[in-house]
Amino acid sequence: MAAISALRRSVVSLLDNLHSVFSPLGLRLLLAYEYWESGVMKFNGENWFADIQDAFPFPFNLIPADLNWHLATYSELIGAIALLVGLGTRFFSFSLIVVTIVAWAAVHAGNGYNVCDNGWKLPLMYIIMFVPLALGGAGKLSLDHLFFSRK
Repeated sequence: MAAISALRRSVVSLLDNLHSVFSPLGLRLLLAYEYWESGVMKFNGENWFADIQDAFPFPFNLIPADLNWHLATYSELIGAIALLVGLGTRFFSFSLIVVTIVAWAAVHAGNGYNVCDNGWKLPLMYIIMFVPLALGGAGKLSLDHLFFSRK
């Protein structure tokens, strides 16, 4: 019985260690890819934010459309790179949550561009994926861990 209990503790410890390395990494890579794609499309595309400026939630509806376009584009591009390498992960997770909420409110919520049937499912999934990164950080395979580890 003691041997089974020790084996169980060893397996749980191994899984906990693997989780602290690979779970945040998987979330970071997936989210980095998605936001990089979105940022590149904006970077290479035409600014259409002026067409929906009134749909932006406060205070973004007060910001000129060109500035909103650049803020969204560079938040997605820089945020994706930061997530990829795990640098400033908490900051960029919170920032991209804001970008996602604004995008959902202004673009995806009944304004003609739904990324899924109901318009809220995918943005909600992204926000939920950001929560562990925002609260728990980038994990052990990251520049955050390398630079700011307390060991």
